[in-house]
Amino acid sequence: MSRPRQYDESDVRVRPGRGSRPRTKRRPDHANAEEAMVVAVDRGRWTCAPGGEADRPPVTAMRARELGRTPIVVGDRVGLVGDLSGAPDTLARIVRVEERRTVLRRTADDTDPYERLVVANADRLVIVTSLAEPEPRTGFVDRCLVAAYAGGLEPVLCLTKADLADPAPFAAHYAELEFPVVVTRRGEFPTALAELLEERVSALVGHSGVGKSTLVNALLPDAAQRTGQVSGVGKGRHTTTAALALPLSDGHGWVVDTPGVRSFGLAHVTPDDVIAAFDDLAAAVEDCPRGCGHLGPPADPECALDALVGDGALRPGRLAALRRVLVALRAAPPGALAADR
Repeated sequence: MSRPRQYDESDVRVRPGRGSRPRTKRRPDHANAEEAMVVAVDRGRWTCAPGGEADRPPVTAMRARELGRTPIVVGDRVGLVGDLSGAPDTLARIVRVEERRTVLRRTADDTDPYERLVVANADRLVIVTSLAEPEPRTGFVDRCLVAAYAGGLEPVLCLTKADLADPAPFAAHYAELEFPVVVTRRGEFPTALAELLEERVSALVGHSGVGKSTLVNALLPDAAQRTGQVSGVGKGRHTTTAALALPLSDGHGWVVDTPGVRSFGLAHVTPDDVIAAFDDLAAAVEDCPRGCGHLGPPADPECALDALVGDGALRPGRLAALRRVLVALRAAPPGALAADR
């Protein structure tokens, strides 16, 4: 009679696992990632200037997986790893997006709650308006000012075609707000504007026909060549509906052309966002009642800004100019920037 078989651990079959190394959510910190500035965006590919310098070949990059759906726009300062040579058919990775100093945002209209980032880290918003052909529009300028103040950009008003009309009457609307106003004439180099743009990242916005393209071509003689460089990388090409950062001819400063921004919905902006841009007024409105729109009587009879005028701490003209801008924020219909008067 045979003895029953004795079993040991060698007889137990264990299905092999996927590996003994435990999975981790820790990601490399990419401490050696090179800083770059995003100069164009095209369907899942970002064109970047390493070091924010124009004299190096642009690098095409994709967004690293760990960034998920983090929005990355022109002007963003990012960290790059991978192939940074800028050679054809090479691809780097964006592994980090630095905190933004300023943001130019818009919504589709004044009722749309979804914000769209247009440009990041711009120092100035240059609002280009012609004095004739077409006629200037205060409503357009007012809404651009709201977007600039809310996003932390310094506004600059550029009045073109001064050879056709006197710039003084239109400029007087904004004198009390004390931001730079420059005047250009057809056929002349925009010297005053060029000086304001030096060592800055500046976004240009303006309606069709106001002379913005003429300004860009004057400030950036090789703009077409630069645009071609960007068009040759990535998956697509730059079009007139996307922002594009171009370096000034001396390499000291960037101009962001935003031909696609024809409307600024302002659903994301509150009156306090605008007031916060004025150092001499921001503290005073803390005494305003909750929900104050700072428009004064009869809409806001207890606005603290009126008390500043009464005490002689605020010029009436300055308050009137500011309130006209705030009216553009509160009263404009959806899509007003494209059709304001």
